[in-house]
Amino acid sequence: MLRTIGKALRGLIVAVGVVAGTGFVLEAAPAAAQIRLVPAYGEQSIQGPGKAMGAVVWSHGRSVESEDSEAPTPLYMTAFQKAGWDVYRLDRMRVSDTLPNSSRALARHADGLKDRGYARVVLTGQSFGAFISLMAAGQTSRVDAVVGTAPAAFGNFFDAHDSYRDNARRLWPILQEVRSARVMLFFFHGDDFDPGGRAEPARGILTGRGLPHLVIDQPANLPGHAASTTGLFVRRFGDCIVRFALSGPGPNDPPCDESWGRTPSSDLLQAGLQSASASGSEPPSPATPYLGTWYGAYLNGREVALSVEKVAGGEVQAQYLLGPGVEPDQKPERVRRKGRVEDGELVFDENGRNILRYSLRGDGRLTGTWKERDGKGRLETVMRRVN
Repeated sequence: MLRTIGKALRGLIVAVGVVAGTGFVLEAAPAAAQIRLVPAYGEQSIQGPGKAMGAVVWSHGRSVESEDSEAPTPLYMTAFQKAGWDVYRLDRMRVSDTLPNSSRALARHADGLKDRGYARVVLTGQSFGAFISLMAAGQTSRVDAVVGTAPAAFGNFFDAHDSYRDNARRLWPILQEVRSARVMLFFFHGDDFDPGGRAEPARGILTGRGLPHLVIDQPANLPGHAASTTGLFVRRFGDCIVRFALSGPGPNDPPCDESWGRTPSSDLLQAGLQSASASGSEPPSPATPYLGTWYGAYLNGREVALSVEKVAGGEVQAQYLLGPGVEPDQKPERVRRKGRVEDGELVFDENGRNILRYSLRGDGRLTGTWKERDGKGRLETVMRRVN
């Protein structure tokens, strides 16, 4: 759907285009102050081409409601930094952020990074940023790899139904134009910008072009357009993305979708994960099926375990454990909790503590919910019994 914006900004001539989430973009003459390459983690983080493994540029999405240049760099980019890469971002003001303008600017910056001596230049991008990263790789042969998450530039199902299928139709010719870069793409379940069925055509095009590629389609437990911004995405795919950026897929590579979150890690075991068993003196109660140790992972990239140790009358005693997070200050946690069964749910709701709720599923697993007392924060997981 196209909408007309009839106002110029600072004398720039504006025409109508299309953008993810709304159905339009502003077309304008590019200006250096409006599209800038900046260090993602400050100037002090840049090692330079003589020391870094390469340069990687992240490109943010596009919104008409806010300046996405103010959006935080996604957590998975820290995997590049830890692996010795110089991490940049392409910050773009909305007034000049169009597919042609931004992709041309990004291609020029890629050439400039190569001219400075970087051995590898990799472009990464989210949504609109994924589109311009792929387009830039069609304008220069000096891009070594592209990593695109949830590529979209033509609106979503709810706000731009007439154009959102172009997120598929317009993607195919862009992939056809990629010159030499290897390509890694992520498509997520429940993404309102994704018309569906994009993985196989993308693989077919990239195979036909002879370009090394990995297409990750609807990975488990990572739903929605912003799935790549989560800690769980870092845990599952961070190492794989860095390997791909370095040298592309190889026959002896470990699986790209890491096993993290499927079995307790050494970090959680060290935090005090223990077996739990029933106290044999108590008669069966509604809480008895919860006895044991349950394991899962939150979308923020932290493992969680609940060891229900004792049922005494109407009271349940348990240990609640969190593994370390992806941020350095997120240390392992272990606390004792007291709860009860209410309407079939196991509830921990002590004064001054966050609320935990668990319910048994038909497949023998638990649905777990963590909620801040003020209701602002909420995390969910599905947990399985580990002993």
